Amino acid sequence: MNARTTPSKAATLPAALAVEHVSHTYGARKALDDVSFEVAPATFAVLIGLNGAGKSTLFSIITHLYAARGGSVSVFGFDVGRQSGAALARIGVVFQSRTLDLDLTVDQNLRYQAALHGVAGADARARGSALLQRVGLADRAQDRVRELSGGQMRRVEIARALVHRPRLLLLDEPTAGLDVRARADILALTRGLVATDGVSVLWTTHLVDEVKPDDSVIVLHEGRVLAADRAQAVMAAAGAQTVGDAFARLTGAAGEAAS
Repeated sequence: MNARTTPSKAATLPAALAVEHVSHTYGARKALDDVSFEVAPATFAVLIGLNGAGKSTLFSIITHLYAARGGSVSVFGFDVGRQSGAALARIGVVFQSRTLDLDLTVDQNLRYQAALHGVAGADARARGSALLQRVGLADRAQDRVRELSGGQMRRVEIARALVHRPRLLLLDEPTAGLDVRARADILALTRGLVATDGVSVLWTTHLVDEVKPDDSVIVLHEGRVLAADRAQAVMAAAGAQTVGDAFARLTGAAGEAAS
């Protein structure tokens, strides 16, 4: 991975992720309504919203599982709809539902993913070994995935998502179902990728305690973006002292999200 992008260099690059006027419906129900925001290079951005806000639908459109009914999505300047190969090659994905093969070893899961991206042989083994070292699971490479804890599986999924060296990492509710320690470990690991490797991250969650004041934050509610800025700026605009209070004031959802 490359070194962290400097501010001056980042300013000359296209957005890591640009979502422009995206709308999507399921029959008569509008799941997304004119959604627009950007994630700058080498940024940890949090897409936060209650369950049902439209986060997973938007995630599916960004990853090209769904085609947007309106608007566009681009990754480092490559349109996901018209240049899907180039766009998706720059994305690593951790889905909310577990997608590892439980009967394969940790190493086999990584090497299978590498092969899908045209990485094989010694290069695949070297990348897998380095990534497992990075996520603290080098000693579990030959264990079957079903022998791991939930938090360890998430770390393997992050390693797998990085095996083709993407520049944008998307994580959909990655701490769902994990205990407090495992949640903290996954957050620290992912923030470290931004700080030391310059990876751009879009982290979706309904938990406000996963947001830091200097994070970029996108508040999604009932399919619409209510705010998109640094968390501190969102707090100031809402007249709130905490991210949780700002979220509650914006959405009218006091007590519905963890704080």
